[in-house]
Amino acid sequence: METRGTRELRALRPRNGRRDRRAREEPRPRLDSLRAGDDRPWHPFQADTLEGMPVESLFPRLEALLPKVQKPIQYVGGELNSTVKDWDSAGVRWALMYPDAYEVGLPNQGVQILYEILNELPETLAERTYAVWPDLEALMRAEGVPQFTVDAHRPVRAFDVLGLSFSTELGYTNMLTALDLAGIPLRAADRGDDDPIVLAGGHAAFNPEPIADFLDAAVLGDGEQIAIAITEVVREWKAEGSPGGRDELLMRLAESGGVYVPRFYDVDYHPDGRIRRIAPNRPGVPWRVHKHTVMDLDEWPYPKKPLVPLAETVHERFSVEIFRGCTRGCRFCQAGMITRPVRERSITTIGDMVDAGIRASGFNEVGLLSLSSADHSEIGDVAKGLADRYEGTNTSLSLPSTRVDAFNIDLANEFSRNGRRSGLTFAPEGGSERMRKVINKMVTEEDLIRTVTTAYSQGWRQVKLYFMCGLPTEEDADVLGIADLAKKVIQAGREATGSRDVRCTVSIGGFVPKPHTPFQWAAQADHETVDRRLKALKDSLRGDKEYGRAIGLRYHDGKPSIVEGLLSRGDRRVGAVIRAVWEDGGRFDGWSEHFSYQRWMDAAAKAGVDVDWYTTREREENEVLPWDHLDAGLDREWLWQDWQDAVNDVEVEDCRWTPCYDCGVCPTMGTEIQIGPTGRKLLPLTVV
Repeated sequence: METRGTRELRALRPRNGRRDRRAREEPRPRLDSLRAGDDRPWHPFQADTLEGMPVESLFPRLEALLPKVQKPIQYVGGELNSTVKDWDSAGVRWALMYPDAYEVGLPNQGVQILYEILNELPETLAERTYAVWPDLEALMRAEGVPQFTVDAHRPVRAFDVLGLSFSTELGYTNMLTALDLAGIPLRAADRGDDDPIVLAGGHAAFNPEPIADFLDAAVLGDGEQIAIAITEVVREWKAEGSPGGRDELLMRLAESGGVYVPRFYDVDYHPDGRIRRIAPNRPGVPWRVHKHTVMDLDEWPYPKKPLVPLAETVHERFSVEIFRGCTRGCRFCQAGMITRPVRERSITTIGDMVDAGIRASGFNEVGLLSLSSADHSEIGDVAKGLADRYEGTNTSLSLPSTRVDAFNIDLANEFSRNGRRSGLTFAPEGGSERMRKVINKMVTEEDLIRTVTTAYSQGWRQVKLYFMCGLPTEEDADVLGIADLAKKVIQAGREATGSRDVRCTVSIGGFVPKPHTPFQWAAQADHETVDRRLKALKDSLRGDKEYGRAIGLRYHDGKPSIVEGLLSRGDRRVGAVIRAVWEDGGRFDGWSEHFSYQRWMDAAAKAGVDVDWYTTREREENEVLPWDHLDAGLDREWLWQDWQDAVNDVEVEDCRWTPCYDCGVCPTMGTEIQIGPTGRKLLPLTVV
């Protein structure tokens, strides 16, 4: 039976790019039905107060543990702009988790946006939870304190939905820790009606197969509208008395085609280990699940009231997303592929968001974020308007890493007008002209030298260059080319300034092939090759007496990239490896001091999983990939052709400024590129 909630969920399918906002504006029916008590055997980390019984704060029990741990302030909550709503008046309750430490998770834009949107809904409650450090985990286990939210310190297991945002696959073991501490069975198949729906989102959710055993559901793409629609489905199901139990609720979510429920799909394998077919195992479940795209970002100007951290975090600024999507076509970049098409916020909305965010938070730095912020069609007017508005105040503006060919000295001067001139960061990615053609970066050596020369001549003294090692078709000479390029940058800086007081920092990351990109078929370089090339690069730089001291080198070895590659392109069989790593103590795998390559290799051997088969093996065109039933809007044939173009060093233009080259997103998803200029100007304000 179709209900209002399932109709709204179905309305978000890609053929309808814009969604009717009545779901947020119409009054919701009050939900008074309560979940039945839990008659399962006692688990020391279960929430002992489920719905129908008082859900009280765990803080009195937690507070006694905090003097014994590092950075106890991160668990206290009460940040400026945080929200605590009455439990009993909420019909649907979300626990939102970024599966990393507070200092990494709190600034996350996705979690902050959903937190604010959900708490604006009547009779809906959202709180946050983060991964606890091993010192507190040990004490929680010893004292029987379950996973808690930082807002009201309520037990996570008492919520209706546990929503996890995965920016990287290396947070999977932290998810298992949180589930276990909460008293939620690790395997979705073992959960009962009293357990939350465990729902994944974020970029890693575009291939959730390695954690399919642990998830009840996953959502692809933008979360603003789909979170509201899911809330309505849960509300109706509960109001009806939870008919059919957990299975019925998941079916209501799945049948729309907008929520992926792994248990409703079976995977068959060929004898050689390749996937033969991924198919629904019950009627009414669609063969493909589609991503969600918010087409009018001006209708969703979040966060309006950014959270202000109590403890030090990785980013302490107010961030405004000035557009989503990227059509530059960098072949390694999953974010650019899965967030298409480009959708710009208007200059007036950007200005309003900056003003409201500063007033609400007190932050004195504003970051204008996107995958390539300088590509906004009105970025010049945005920069000048904001610089004019906040000149003479303590508010500074910043852009993230800027494309070499999008850099503009006037733009840079606007952003540093208040006297805060930090280093500039550019990302050539490939060390040679050939490699930049392979990855479709479309930046020449002349472009880079001209740009850094201009920057040095205008007073900058520090430039950071970001590259990758292990790219498809890469050879030793391509990596050594990074050293040659860095030396030319220093030489250009010295000539432009007449001084030797210029520096260049080279930062190198290991390349990992990602789903839904042209490189999804590529063989990943083994860690021995990556480490050997990085050592040769290091020797080349340190052995140069003329330039070596002016060039800093930062890099990670190749082993973490292999694990990330296993998780990135893995299938359901990799879940056994994740669980074995977690059971062996794996936590915080994105942190070098906690990561253990040997632990992962031992777990893979124990599970009978061939790591090389998932990482260093090149896929054939017709092989069924674990994520082929999850639709990011990209045409598979186009991705394959772009992979062939990469092998042949063929570049593809940005379709924002050239005719469409048929990636498939706009017709498949019912969307379109949205860019200016609009002609509207940013009006100055008197800052209070």
